[in-house]
Amino acid sequence: MKITFSPIDRLVSVMDQSLRTVWSHHHASRPTPRPDAQVAAETPELDEAERRLSGALMRVNHVGEVCAQALYTAQALATRDERLREQLEEASREETDHLAWTEQRLKELGDRPSLLNPLWYAGAFAIGWGAARLGDRASLGFVIETERQVEQHLDGHLQRLPVGDHASRAIVAQMRDDEIRHAEAAQAAGGIRPPLPARWLMRAAAKVMTATAHRI
Repeated sequence: MKITFSPIDRLVSVMDQSLRTVWSHHHASRPTPRPDAQVAAETPELDEAERRLSGALMRVNHVGEVCAQALYTAQALATRDERLREQLEEASREETDHLAWTEQRLKELGDRPSLLNPLWYAGAFAIGWGAARLGDRASLGFVIETERQVEQHLDGHLQRLPVGDHASRAIVAQMRDDEIRHAEAAQAAGGIRPPLPARWLMRAAAKVMTATAHRI
């Protein structure tokens, strides 16, 4: 028997998930991606400058996953299509893995998440809700564009991460593969990409977020 949730049930669930995303520790359903054991054993420890760079980049990636949780949660709440809601919630669960992996890697690097995570979450939730209110095809199109931009962003991080930081590289590479699948699934479900001005605005907002999260 399928359980049906009322709008109030969904709202309470969203509030709980939002608080957990911003304030709780996270647990992945999949093992953390790791480099080959021999490669890891043969790699020297990161020096201080490399550790700081890796920490800053992984903090940015952690913020991206906080925003992804907000976007998918808002879009799932707004849609009336049960199949689309399930698709968005499944993607959100994979993004929770990313959130846990980046959180764990930050601890390993002796670094911390962004102090502005509540702000990033609130802003991303509002954007996701607004996109979803334009209709399901527009909402899916927003997923496509977001994930494609994230894919490019992660490619850039793979180039910028210290050569010897195989642990961070393994995580980022798996995250990129997951984001590609999310974009492909949204496109297969009928999503239409946003108009060019909207894409420019999305890129501009992402640049502000990444530049700020790199330091704060």
